[in-house]
Amino acid sequence: MIYPEKEILLKDGRRGVLQSPDIGDAQEMLDYLRATAEETEFVLRYPEECKETLEAEEKFLENALKSPFNVMIACKVDGKVAGNCSLSFHALSKVRHRASVAIAILKEYWGLGIGTAMFDAMIALCREKNISQMELEFIEGNDRARALYEKMGFRIYGERPRSIKLKNGEMRSEILMLREMEENQ
Repeated sequence: MIYPEKEILLKDGRRGVLQSPDIGDAQEMLDYLRATAEETEFVLRYPEECKETLEAEEKFLENALKSPFNVMIACKVDGKVAGNCSLSFHALSKVRHRASVAIAILKEYWGLGIGTAMFDAMIALCREKNISQMELEFIEGNDRARALYEKMGFRIYGERPRSIKLKNGEMRSEILMLREMEENQ
C-alpha cells in the first residue's frame, strides 16, 4: 500500500516528509535498520542480525508497496530517513478489525514530534479501513516509547514475561498494548 507524501513541521522548525519508502530507498532503509539496532536495545534485532541484502530489501519494499494489507511510512528529514513505521492489516474475517503497529526513530530525531506524526497517520489509515483496534508490543524498560503510546491512546492489556533475552543474559518482558478506535478518538 502506498502512503502519499505528507509534509510535517518538526518541533525544531525543520520540515519532514512522511511517505512510503520505495525501491530506490532500499540501501538507506538497510542503513536505518542497522542504525536503530545499534542505538537501542529496545528493537528486536542486534546490528549483526541485520543481514538483508540490497536485493532482498528492494523486493521487500516492492511487495510492501503492492500489498493491500501492509503500509510502511518513512519520515525523511533533510532527505534522510529519520524514522519508519509499519501498519499491518489482517485478511481473515475474524481478525480484520485489528491492525499491528511497529515504529522506530533514529536517536538524533527523538523528541521532534516524528513519532506523534507517524501515529496520527496510522490512526487516520485505520479509520479509513474501519479498523477498530490497533495493537503493538514494546520491550520492558522502554519508557520513552510507552509514554508516546499512552499519549496516542494505547493502554496496556498484557505482558509476555521473559520473552526477550539480552546478550548479557538479562530477561525482559514484552508489554502488549492496544488502542480501541472509538468514534470520538
